[in-house]
Amino acid sequence: MRVEYEPLTAIFDQMQALDEGAGLVHPELGSYAHVPWFFPRAGTNIAHWRKTRQGVVDKGFAEADVVVEGTFTVPRYAHCAIEPHGAVAYFDHSGRLTVWTASQSPHTQRNLFAEALAPLGFSHKDVRVITPYVGGGFGGKAGVTMEILAAALAARLKGRPVKVCWSREQEFYNTYQRLGLRADLRLGVTRDGTITALAHRLVWDAGAYVEYGANVVNAVGLSATGPYRIPHVSIDSICVYTNLPPGGPYRGFGYSEFLFGLESVVDKAARAVSMDPVAFRRLNAIREGDTLAYGAAMNPNGLREAIDRVAEEIRWGEAVEPSSPEKAVGKGFSLFWKAPAMPPNASSTAFLKFNEDGSINVLISAMEIGQGLLTVMAQIVAEILTVPPHKIRVETPDTDRNPYEWQTVASHITWSTGNAVKRAAIDAREQIMDLAERAFAIPRDCFYLEDESLRCRTRPEFRLPLRDFVIAGIQTHDGTYRGGPVMGRGMFMPEFASSQSDPETSQGGHPNVHYTVGAAALTLEVDRQTGQMRVRKVVEALDAGKAINPGMVKAQIVGGLVQGIATVLYEDMRYDERGRLLNPNFTDYKIPTAMDIPDEIVPIIVETPQPDGPFGARGIGEHPMLPAAPMVANALEDALGIRITSMPITAEKVVSAIIEKEGRRGATA
Repeated sequence: MRVEYEPLTAIFDQMQALDEGAGLVHPELGSYAHVPWFFPRAGTNIAHWRKTRQGVVDKGFAEADVVVEGTFTVPRYAHCAIEPHGAVAYFDHSGRLTVWTASQSPHTQRNLFAEALAPLGFSHKDVRVITPYVGGGFGGKAGVTMEILAAALAARLKGRPVKVCWSREQEFYNTYQRLGLRADLRLGVTRDGTITALAHRLVWDAGAYVEYGANVVNAVGLSATGPYRIPHVSIDSICVYTNLPPGGPYRGFGYSEFLFGLESVVDKAARAVSMDPVAFRRLNAIREGDTLAYGAAMNPNGLREAIDRVAEEIRWGEAVEPSSPEKAVGKGFSLFWKAPAMPPNASSTAFLKFNEDGSINVLISAMEIGQGLLTVMAQIVAEILTVPPHKIRVETPDTDRNPYEWQTVASHITWSTGNAVKRAAIDAREQIMDLAERAFAIPRDCFYLEDESLRCRTRPEFRLPLRDFVIAGIQTHDGTYRGGPVMGRGMFMPEFASSQSDPETSQGGHPNVHYTVGAAALTLEVDRQTGQMRVRKVVEALDAGKAINPGMVKAQIVGGLVQGIATVLYEDMRYDERGRLLNPNFTDYKIPTAMDIPDEIVPIIVETPQPDGPFGARGIGEHPMLPAAPMVANALEDALGIRITSMPITAEKVVSAIIEKEGRRGATA
């Protein structure tokens, strides 16, 4: 057999992919199945185009006294989890396929494995996914990537385990990367600082396949106004196929990328109307009840409190002396927000069972990936059942035994799984109260729980430890027993959410359940000769709704800021003209060490309760890193009067901008 190959022109840039006459990465795109809220364009390289329109944007710009513009680019980034992707699969002689994975999505993986292997006779009952603790994810271990290889091979090798584990180089090539972006913005402002209009066009390099990339693009298309009140909006968020590796979820889900341009332009607009950047942001910051770009109302939030507390802590408006004459110091400010990007029917479930000694096992399928999930879920149960957290074990996922969870993504777990766990604990408590009423013939409202015991308001001396009856039941006067093992169940689905909207405007429906907001600022010292930068202080205030574990919230803020600043100052995936990645290792792809951490990090918790959250809580896992890029860019302009519009913001770029500025000044002189 003779095979002839016809070389096709490769596309490595999303703007090139949009050119008329560009080759098609997927010529049969028009025949592909997709969810109803994605809008691919057959005969093009556009996998999805999310349009959001509110008001009349031309009218908004006509009402403006000043219009500022900017173009910003963000490269691809790698997740760099210390644990690489790995999977072990075993098809036993009973016909059961078990896959152990490093995953954020055990039930999603089981579903996809079962569907992919259905031609071999597998159904969901035949596939089991077990996920132990995961050594870092950041979105890169969501969905399915390489795990299907182990599953498929094991399905053909009954009785023989199969192990697949990526090397570090394979991690760079073969797993999701953060999407590249080019963003073009126009912002209209009146002389008193009121924003009248925003036109935001975002073109995303999603790579060769967009299973997850289109979700990122869709989420940004609904939220690229940032946390601002803007009456006239036009957003185009365009997901484009290229011949590079697939892009997918990365901590922040596209918000870090668009905020780089948006918050840079906001600073530019404030200066254009001679207004302090913090005062400008405070004037335009979104409030509870304000209309979002897609028509829904904004949820309760403490954005203004966050702005004020950050400005106070960073001493906004006060000059900072540089450490030496050849250095300059500037301050940068940024707002941020993010909504959980999830389908309207994403659900969480929880089982709760007591043990003979009164301790508790909680079964969920949300994943612990460093965010403190297990502790927070135990705290929720402890609050309701009065059993201390150290006597509560939250079990890691096993799809055969643990109930359903959509995925551990979107910073929604504290909110969604927390609600399910809270309902399971309440269910168990209600069973206990019903049992007490039947056993003692006392109205259930007289009973309450305290210190691992059942107590009675009408009989202060009454105290029945939970361990004495939550398994064995309560013995009555005639020697018979009432009750039996207490097991609670809870489920949560945001039944108010809806993705049905007008594809031309995104009006209608309620695609985002709520937003978590915050503000941040930093003090940056930069060497005028070398361009080297040092973050002397960074402050971030984040509205967690209710911080169930304040220490963990603060730790997330610290860790997120370090990761975010790294993407600004160091990280950059580089490809040659043939699309070959040049730095697939930790020698050439720079991630921060302990020596690169800011001199001082100040985390601040704001608490404006989320009405439908467990005890008022919202998720905050992704949010801390979101404002890093605009903070650095804005501080650089404050320090040196230069504006960097492409990430990463390296010392080389800074020096080049200084030289260019000095050259312009010399030519003018």
